Amino acid sequence: MPATETLLAFFLASLVLAVAPGPDNLFVLTQAALRGRSAGLAVTLGLCTGLLVHTTAVALGLAALFAASALAFTLLKLCGAGYLLWLAWQAWRASSTSIRTAPEDQLSGWQLYRRGILMNITNPKVSVFFLAFLPQFADPARGPLTQQLLLLGAIFMVATILVFGGIALLAGMLGAWLTRSPGLQRIMNRLTATVFVGLALKLALSER
Repeated sequence: MPATETLLAFFLASLVLAVAPGPDNLFVLTQAALRGRSAGLAVTLGLCTGLLVHTTAVALGLAALFAASALAFTLLKLCGAGYLLWLAWQAWRASSTSIRTAPEDQLSGWQLYRRGILMNITNPKVSVFFLAFLPQFADPARGPLTQQLLLLGAIFMVATILVFGGIALLAGMLGAWLTRSPGLQRIMNRLTATVFVGLALKLALSER
């Protein structure tokens, strides 16, 4: 097990990284603002489940494939970009009343949870980032690296839940205004679609 001071430093670094603007926290922000706090929290749990997949991949050495193989990296990032574009289309075509009043357009907590997982695991840069970030805080002299990496990944997920959960709760307050303003709902839908398109382009154009 890494030293206590190492774990504390890693936790603080994880908090800073979670706060920094990126695809995941923007996703939580928009979903919570449009669909409420519970939606944002469901997405947060989905994203953190995706982090569990990336952590396991790094611990088992699978992420090295994406760092070494241009084809694997390109295929996965294009899948992720395509998924983001699909989300953008869904947001753009949503009516101003579909957020809360049209049952057929509602997404369940399970659907939002799965959406968070898919968005996270189809971003190969997360695995590459974990491959570069987690080992810096692991010490071979203090035990098996696999267990240390899994522990560090768990700590990163705790930091992510704290930050993203806070974002979801704060953004969820916007939901009450949205339900009373169809015009604001339309603007938020268009803004969400624009954010997703931007994130898709950023992912598609990213390099290892």
